[in-house]
Amino acid sequence: MTGTPEDEVLHRTDNGVSWITLNRPGAMNAVTWDQRERIIALLAEASADPAVRAVVVTAAGRGFCTGADLRGAPASPGERVAGDVARMIRLGAQRLITAVLDCEKPVVAAVNGTAAGIGAHLALACDLVIAAESARFIEVFVRRGLVPDGGGAYLLPRLIGPQKAKELMFFGDAVPAAEAERLGLVNRVVPDEELEATAREWAERLAQGPTRALALTKQLVNASLDDGRAAALAAEATAQEINMATADANEGVASFVERRTPKYLGR
Repeated sequence: MTGTPEDEVLHRTDNGVSWITLNRPGAMNAVTWDQRERIIALLAEASADPAVRAVVVTAAGRGFCTGADLRGAPASPGERVAGDVARMIRLGAQRLITAVLDCEKPVVAAVNGTAAGIGAHLALACDLVIAAESARFIEVFVRRGLVPDGGGAYLLPRLIGPQKAKELMFFGDAVPAAEAERLGLVNRVVPDEELEATAREWAERLAQGPTRALALTKQLVNASLDDGRAAALAAEATAQEINMATADANEGVASFVERRTPKYLGR
């Protein structure tokens, strides 16, 4: 039985952290069209809500997300014509990944199990990735005779280099959590029972930080992978100009001068 988007993507805000939980454990959280749209909307809301200062993306059950479940997608109006597939990818998988990359709050992935296909890319698009020991990452597309989508060929070379990215994409082998950490795909591997607590600790620490400075830092780092040196340095100077007008920047400088712990408000 298919539930509502609100049932299949749970959401709560706690201590300044927006928790987004995929909740189709019986389907190993293969993501549907409706789930994707809800995740995108929740990330946009997190960007706009000053009460939200960090985001966690995780899932229920044994799987983080085993790929796309196209059941429930809007029906095609008729015979497929040239351009339909490219449009579907742009408006679907690519929008999901872009929503994570462009979210103005730091996004932590808490990967509780298998992350395959678009599920792997959803995790790897996040700013920080914590994986349970049972987690594994699979570039499953080649097993189906498909080209990677959801920005995979963009994300992986930037994380682990082109040669290793090709190996993962050409063979489609499962990468256990420990190996993913060694490669640089994830930041930390923890025992399964410690995953939620670790994600909470990291996210709440981020939520106590200078939110606008973190947003600008995220933008700088992401853009640096595409821009040349001149553009990167110009963007850095502009980010500094914007950030120095924030209350948190003033608080950070004042607390340093006064030799006290800063209290950031996310403004």
